[in-house]
Amino acid sequence: MFLVGIFQWWYGSGWLRHIKRSYAGILRTADFFSIGLLLKTLFNPFRQISAGSVQGPFPVQLKAFADRLFSRCIGAVFRTLAIFMGMVVITVRSVWTLASIIIWTLLPLTPCAGVALWMMGVTL
Repeated sequence: MFLVGIFQWWYGSGWLRHIKRSYAGILRTADFFSIGLLLKTLFNPFRQISAGSVQGPFPVQLKAFADRLFSRCIGAVFRTLAIFMGMVVITVRSVWTLASIIIWTLLPLTPCAGVALWMMGVTL
């Protein structure tokens, strides 16, 4: 009866709790990288450097325009790298989660598989 209770928990509420926690971990990772927000602000100036308007003669305004353009390019490069890294980390985390759910499902069967292999004479 005790063994049945363990299997009921393992494949019932324990399995569901593991899936919920794993999914919450993926959501936390996605929230950490905020890919949607990075896409919305892709061409914003990097750390708001030279983001203000400049009054003055044409050469001063041209220099300010070049500074803002350079700052936006730097911001786009860093945000693109952050988006790429976020996508890689979220993908790895998702694959890891899927593997952990499969392992969770198969883990109770390993002693039976070990005994069966032992009975067949398989040695490592």
